[in-house]
Amino acid sequence: MNVVESIEKAKGETLFSFEILPPLKGSSIKKLYAGIDPLMEFKPSFINVTYHREEYVYKKQSNGLLSRTATRKRPGTVGICAAIKNKYKIEAVPHLTCGGFSKEETEDALIDLNFLGINNVLALRGDPIKSEPNFVPDDGGHAYAKELVDQIVAMNSGNYMSDELVNAEPTDFCIGVAGYPEKHYESMSLKTDLKHLKAKVDAGAEYIVTQMFFDNKKYFDFVEQCRAMGINVPIIPGLKPITTMRHISFIPKTFSIDLPEDLADGLEKCKTNEDITRLGTEWCIEQSKELKAAGVPSLHYYTMGKSKVVKEIVSAVY
Repeated sequence: MNVVESIEKAKGETLFSFEILPPLKGSSIKKLYAGIDPLMEFKPSFINVTYHREEYVYKKQSNGLLSRTATRKRPGTVGICAAIKNKYKIEAVPHLTCGGFSKEETEDALIDLNFLGINNVLALRGDPIKSEPNFVPDDGGHAYAKELVDQIVAMNSGNYMSDELVNAEPTDFCIGVAGYPEKHYESMSLKTDLKHLKAKVDAGAEYIVTQMFFDNKKYFDFVEQCRAMGINVPIIPGLKPITTMRHISFIPKTFSIDLPEDLADGLEKCKTNEDITRLGTEWCIEQSKELKAAGVPSLHYYTMGKSKVVKEIVSAVY
């Protein structure tokens, strides 16, 4: 059952879902399971698995020159999705990005997912690598998420890149895309960002998962503006509890989002990470309760490996 089918089957009941990171290279998948297991009692409808593209490091050689080497710290997205489906019998949603793939490599990745029975995908442009100030597509790759959606939709119609294929078997991917209640940091305005979002939906995206936010009004306003523009697919709110001192500056800077004044005032008074976690958890619980009461399709949590905190939140909400 794909994401949209799960939402439709729920008939207005708010589902529970969450996102995980692949473990660092060299780590056991048991560590990943340890983060998932505590949340299984709440019967998640799907689990998103992020994709981490390669970065480049420069290593000094014996001759004094620097060599450029590609490395990925968190490989395994496709394998993890297959493992989740096999172990937990629930849907896994791999993130598929433009960055790090040519169109041919994207097609091959989608074929692998199709063979594994993974029929959900979150189509993203992806972030620039750390050594580049702006996003640069790979040679022969997509520059925008809308182009990635186009390719997936084409495969769903049996249209592959090779003209030599005859009667190719169509895929059946349910396509999600990202939405930004406070606009993508590269967009000139929220209205401009919404136009790009509508283009992705018009191309065939079937649901939207939002960037994290801490002011529910931002989400409700975003949904209202989407509906006014004719974007009528499910819009799933993404939530994350603040749990460390580092989050106070890291989250607004990295994700270009504002913290509500009441939350910011409370965080300023916190002296320890324990204080931060307590306040962040309480705030997320109240956010979740209000969103659930409003009948959102699912409460989607960015766990970042913090399943204990998310379990406390979900226990108070469901």
